[in-house]
Parts: sequence; structure tokens; C-alpha cells
Amino acid sequence: MADELGNGDRAPSASEPLLSGRRAWLRVRWPSAARSFALKTSVWSELGGAVGDLGTFIPIVLALSLSCGLDLGTALVFTALYNALTGLLFGLPMPVQPMKSIAAVAIASSPPLPLPAIAAAGLSVAAALFLLGASGLMSSLYRLLPLPVVRGVQLSQGLSFTFSALSYIRFLQPFSSPSNSLSSSSSSSSSDPRPWLGLDGIVLALSALLFLLLTTGAGADDDDDSRSGDSRTRGRGRGRGRRACALIPSALIVFLLGLALCFVRDPSVLAQIKLGPSPLRVVRITWDDFKLGFFRAAIPQLPLSILNSVIAVCKLSADLFPDRPEGPVSVAAVSVSVGAMNLVGCWFGAVPVCHGAGGLAGQYRFGGRSGAAVLFLAAGKLLLGLLFGASFVRILREFPVGILGVLLLFSGIELAMAARDVSGKEEAFVMLACAAVSMASSGGAAMGFICGLAVFVVLRVREVDWLALVANFRIPGFGGRNGRRAPAPTAATPKAEEAGADA
Repeated sequence: MADELGNGDRAPSASEPLLSGRRAWLRVRWPSAARSFALKTSVWSELGGAVGDLGTFIPIVLALSLSCGLDLGTALVFTALYNALTGLLFGLPMPVQPMKSIAAVAIASSPPLPLPAIAAAGLSVAAALFLLGASGLMSSLYRLLPLPVVRGVQLSQGLSFTFSALSYIRFLQPFSSPSNSLSSSSSSSSSDPRPWLGLDGIVLALSALLFLLLTTGAGADDDDDSRSGDSRTRGRGRGRGRRACALIPSALIVFLLGLALCFVRDPSVLAQIKLGPSPLRVVRITWDDFKLGFFRAAIPQLPLSILNSVIAVCKLSADLFPDRPEGPVSVAAVSVSVGAMNLVGCWFGAVPVCHGAGGLAGQYRFGGRSGAAVLFLAAGKLLLGLLFGASFVRILREFPVGILGVLLLFSGIELAMAARDVSGKEEAFVMLACAAVSMASSGGAAMGFICGLAVFVVLRVREVDWLALVANFRIPGFGGRNGRRAPAPTAATPKAEEAGADA
């Protein structure tokens, strides 16, 4: 709600900066593992939240592995380390997701971008985010941005995830095909309709959808019932039923079902698995790779990373965790975190990653409330990466895409619902204009952000009383109105001074 923004007792209006007062641009202190990984709910809820963002992670990593030569074992090991470190640093289910725009460009190119060019694009974006965070410029940008523009970016990303999820459920998704761009949110990038029956049919996806809806409901906040005045009159049975459903790790059950179906769909997968981790290699990046990766993939990714991976994720974390003891998540820390991860991992062939607002919404939606959720996810990724290495891609190729679509659907809805605290017609107008341009234009979130900011400025200019401003306009050195010189003061004569003294 609008009163849960973690900024004191009063929610900031749309014209106020997202952070008020003077704050250190980067909170430097040693994190405590006991505090960061302390369970806020139950182990089962944190386990359910751990797999909340896999609806985005698995399709992108699988497509990059099959099309661009990404080593899945290396990607799993490095993202596992990232998950553990970010969980320790922030104490939240901070997601680690592949950079979507870089992945889309790499897969959609003909031929697909080679791994050195992908690594060069990730390094370019990482260097920019690291410098923006370390210099304090990212914090300044965060303070100046109006709330409706940020909500418009979140709404567009949430609806984009939702449309992609519906496409996953309705149509077959040839992730191994370079023609399937992951950036498309419509079904036009899909080929054939998905069959109703089968181990990856629409009926299976709808069954998973119904199960998640019954166990998690609308994803309301934990204390919604305690704040509603008439909740006590509805009986205690409903509260007990909700608490019982909250103990079910519904997302984890759905994910494990999909993993089991991988072996049922193709039993020969077991014979193709090779045990052991992937060898660690340093990627050789040439100057041509840097030019190709920077101009083709890094430039479209940078505005998306600034808006969705830093600004939107910090605003969403403040909304979801208003009572965080450490206060709001530092914008500079998130920006530096994204930069540091990629400045290390991309040299070894890891997938370029960021902190996505959609991933945070998905993990929160399915029960993640602390760093323990991403710690559990890190343990699972590390186990799979060290045990199966690059051969694990053979298992993921058989994962039911409809189930991934269901997980992504709930994540997108949760992210889009962050815009529900926008009040007033003008604020809603700015938000919807930003979201519409973001989804309809080829520039994506960057173009929507620019248009939304322009609309916000025009509406503020419209409120200025220009007649009063012109009437009171004065030129320095001119005392009268409208630029006319004021008459010079006359010096008092000695007689006048004496008369005044006598009086």
C-alpha cells in the first residue's frame, strides 16, 4: 500500500524523491550471516521462494547454452556464488538473473553472438554500473526520479513477463532456435500451438496454475488481515486455512514435478549425463569482440539494467520489506553488486547477470522473505553444477516449458501489482504513458522512461502560474516591474534633516 514505503509514517508523493534526507551513498559494514540468513517465516516457505524466479532463469540460460555455446555448468556455479553473496550482503531474496537484453540480442543474431562477445557486453555494462554506483551518480538519479515513472517501468516489465508467460503456456517454445527472441512479449515469436494433453500440454500447465492459485492465493501481504478492521468478524477458520496453505512449498513442488517429468519424457537422458564439473577456462576476448558486444548488446542492455535491475528493484524491495532493520536497500550497493559480479564472472564464461525486479517479485510471491531463500537456491545450483556440469543442459531441454510459464506468470503479476499504490489521475496518467511506450516501442524501458519523464515535466510546467511569474519578473538593477528602471532615491537636504531631527 501507499503507506508501506518504508520512509517513515508518511508515504512520499509522486513529486518527492524516492529517498529523502541525506544518506551515505554506500553503507560500508560487514554483513552478519546470522542476521542475513535468519528465517523470517518457515523453511518450506523459503524453499518455495527459492525457485520463484526460475521461470525467467531457465529459458534464458537454456537458450544461450544451446545457441551460443554457454557452458551451463559454469553458469550454475557462478550464479550459485552470486546468490550466496547477495543473500549475505542484503539479507533479502535478492535475485540473480541473466541480462535479458544481451541474451535476446545474442540469440536473435544471425549467426548468434559468440561467447567472447557476450562476455564483452557483460563487462561493458558491469563497468558502467560499477562506476555509477561508486561515484554516487546512481543514488542521485534515484533521488530525483518521480514515483509514477518508476511505477510505469515496473508495470511494463510485469506485463511483459505476463505476456511471455502466457505465450509459454499456449505455444511451443523452440529455445534452441536463434529465431526465438526472448525479448518478445507476444506470441508471434512462437511457432505451433501447444497440445492440450501430454507431459508438456496445456492441461498440465493449467493444473499447476490451479495448484499454485489454491495454495498461494493472490499473494497478499502477510499482515493484510491484521490491518483490516473487519478481519476478525470473518471467523478464524479462514486464517487457519491460509496459514496451512502457506506452509506448502507450492513453487518447489511444481518445479520438482517438472524436473521429474524430464526423465519421464526422455529416459535416454540418464545415459547422456556425464558426472563432474565443467573445467574452468578464461575467455579470450579480442578488441573485435568488445566492439561487437558493446554496440550490439551492451548499449540496449544498459538502460534496462539501470531502470529495472537497480532502481526498480530497490523501490520494490522498499515496498515489500518496509520494516527492514537496516533500512532501505542502498541503490549504490545494488549497482556496485551487479558490476562486481560481472567484472569477475564474465572473464570465465559465466552468463552476464543482474538483479531483476521480476525475480524479486517472484521469490517474494512464493514465500522468500530472507537471504535464506537465495542461499537454498545457491546450494541447489552449486550441487547441480558440480555434479553434472555442462551435461545438465540435456536435462533442461526436456523441462516442461508450460510449467516455467506458470511460474513466470505469477512473478509478472506480482511485479505489476507494485503499481497499485499510485493515487491520483495525473500520477496514473504518467505511469500508464510510461508503461504503454515501454511495451509498444522498440526502445523498450529506456524509451518509456524518457516519455514518462517528459510527460511528468509537462504536467508540472502546466501548473506554473506564468502570468504571476511574468508580472513579478525583475531584472537585476531594475527596481520596477516588467523591467522598468526604478527612480533613483533623492538625497536628503541638510534643512530637511534638521527639521526631521527637531520633530
